[in-house]
Amino acid sequence: MKVTQENLPDSQVGLEIEVPAELTKQSYEKVLRDYMKSANVPGFRKGKVPRQILVQRIGALQLKAAALEDLLQKTIEQAVKQEKIEALGNYQLRSDFEKLLGEYEPGAAITISASVDVPPRVTVSEYKGLSVKAEEIKPVEGRVDETLESYRENLATLVPVEDRAAQEGDVAVVDFVGKAENAEGELEAFEGGSAEDFQVEIKTGRFIPGFVEGIIGMALEEQKEVEVTFPKDYPQAELAGKPSTFSITLKELKEKELPDIDDDFAEEVSEFETLEELRKSLEERYQKEAADATESNIEQALLDELVTHVQAEIPDTLVKREVDFIVNQTAMQLSRQGIDLSKILTKELVDGMRSNARPEAIERLKRTLALGEIAKQEAIGVEEAEIKARAEEMMAKVENPSQVDPGRLNEVVKEDLMKEKILTWLKENSEVELVPEGSLAPAEPEASEESLEESEFSEESEVLEDDDEATAVEVEVVSDGK
Repeated sequence: MKVTQENLPDSQVGLEIEVPAELTKQSYEKVLRDYMKSANVPGFRKGKVPRQILVQRIGALQLKAAALEDLLQKTIEQAVKQEKIEALGNYQLRSDFEKLLGEYEPGAAITISASVDVPPRVTVSEYKGLSVKAEEIKPVEGRVDETLESYRENLATLVPVEDRAAQEGDVAVVDFVGKAENAEGELEAFEGGSAEDFQVEIKTGRFIPGFVEGIIGMALEEQKEVEVTFPKDYPQAELAGKPSTFSITLKELKEKELPDIDDDFAEEVSEFETLEELRKSLEERYQKEAADATESNIEQALLDELVTHVQAEIPDTLVKREVDFIVNQTAMQLSRQGIDLSKILTKELVDGMRSNARPEAIERLKRTLALGEIAKQEAIGVEEAEIKARAEEMMAKVENPSQVDPGRLNEVVKEDLMKEKILTWLKENSEVELVPEGSLAPAEPEASEESLEESEFSEESEVLEDDDEATAVEVEVVSDGK
């Protein structure tokens, strides 16, 4: 079988296949035999239907179409194998099927034109000596004290207060009835706007703005009318942005009795015996978090710069696979948030998600392919001993090891180790300037009302933290670069 190859855009190979006469006849005869074995024709037993009667009953055109489909599948697969082409996914027929059907005659040669996706053609014009800026993240000053104060609040004891008015920081128990304007402009009680023995901390920002602040200064058993305005983004659309009045009765008042921040406190809230040890642990934790964030910024800056030097022809097979990966991750994220996917994931919405995910999918694939190219050029690889050690370390933290697939775990570990090594090499061979946090953030343009409406779903569906830059094809592409 004669096959002529042609390189096509988007990492495809075109195939011109000259199918010999004997193969076209074999496909037709095979299909005819299959029909003869299964056809139910009155007056004949299965497998005993005369050939001419079967052709008349089924139709010559239908038999030819079935034979041609069989011929296409077999000959294209055979051509790919014969030419030793590393095909991704199924073939695409470039010939017009209807025209081929008109030309097809069992026992006569025919020429078929098809294409197959092949691994991406990648060129990285520059990857050594990259120069980038990255934001340096430093621990937030006073965060340790804030954390200790938060622990302290959690251990607070509520002590009844009877000899003074309510003040900020107290905990109040109140009855309240809320009323809002109806369509006629009259105040009337609304659903969910009333409660008895409702406990609320008197702290700015709690509950509806103005409600808590209105309790300040009230005495026990005092009743007070408090006017508030619901936020414009309030979940109940009929109340959003509307003024309302709450009738509040203060029934109980309690103040917080906080423990001293000392060694006993440290022992109660942590595994440490002294306050000094707890402080040191918190300081180290926040310093590590800041250092990790800085390292992540460096890696992201290098990856962003690296992509600008990548020329890649990416087959649609891989792009679609990556789009599916992103959309599935989004769906899983929404599901974990308790959102009923069956109610929101319409065909139109899923199609929109796929369309929106496509640019991100291509960008992620470019990053992965660029890293794989560096691994090949610099002979960066992962030893089996490294994979085993990391896998054992991860398994030691798993509660039920029997539920872990060892083969898949080794694949994931190999991906992670490979990426770590490539990024380490990239950092060692690049110039990185650390700049203050926030100095590289682009100015955000004012969003129009129309654009805000269009992005209504985007906030819910945003998934994927890009910390690990995982992609659906990372195993296939990056890990090959030994």
